[in-house]
Amino acid sequence: MLPRYCIYTQLFRDNVPGGNNKDEIDRWYLIMGDTFNTMHHYCWALMKTNRATLLARTGQLRTFYLSDSINEFDYVIQRAKPDFVLLPEIHTKKGENLIRLGRGPLGILELLRAIELKPDYWPPYAAMSDHYKATGDIQKAREVLEKALSFSPDAKALKRRLTELDEAKVKRKSAPQSGTQQQSKP
Repeated sequence: MLPRYCIYTQLFRDNVPGGNNKDEIDRWYLIMGDTFNTMHHYCWALMKTNRATLLARTGQLRTFYLSDSINEFDYVIQRAKPDFVLLPEIHTKKGENLIRLGRGPLGILELLRAIELKPDYWPPYAAMSDHYKATGDIQKAREVLEKALSFSPDAKALKRRLTELDEAKVKRKSAPQSGTQQQSKP
């Protein structure tokens, strides 16, 4: 459940079969530059996210893994060059975990950083819209999706979310209003 390059990063390469392949390590350094030297921290962050969301059986353990993932994301963010190709993804993943930790405003800031770096990268918009929808701000969720679609008009995940918002709006309008039934007069 990790990107393929993780097995070639530091520490992983010595512990995962096939990871100590010099040609592959060199190829990933060529693609990512010197930042590849820190990418094992990103891989750890993803592992901790998976443990939190898929394996943790208690809230305390879930919080531990999510919190620890933030440190790993930060390690890479602080050392990456500003034009590092994976920064938008890293900021997005960090933002999602901050939201999962109940730190929505900080999560939104990370998602906005991802968007600032790559406006046509749709995942941070999706995460932001999901957050606004979960907090009941449907209008803001819609605005985020509409803006995202102006940059990434073919993103199916964004279109699906917008359709779901539209369907929910129709259901709310057609649902009977509780407590507003008129009593019949004798």
